Amino acid sequence: MNPEEVDRLLASVQQQLIGRVYELRLVVHDNGLVLQGRTYSYYAKQLAQQAVMKAAALPLLANDIEVSLALPARRAGP
Repeated sequence: MNPEEVDRLLASVQQQLIGRVYELRLVVHDNGLVLQGRTYSYYAKQLAQQAVMKAAALPLLANDIEVSLALPARRAGP
């Protein structure tokens, strides 16, 4: 997968998740993808996994999205 394909895949997945996963990343390996990020529910983690598995040409090797009850701190504006 080239960087443009990864960006398109991430944009598509983020659109489906509607802000449920923060700091969403895809790490590309020769034999597949690793999903990373943070969320507040196992449901959102599962949604992200299913969206990637449906849209990606490479297999998903791992879902390393961290589930935490603490919401991430909001960044201050510029």
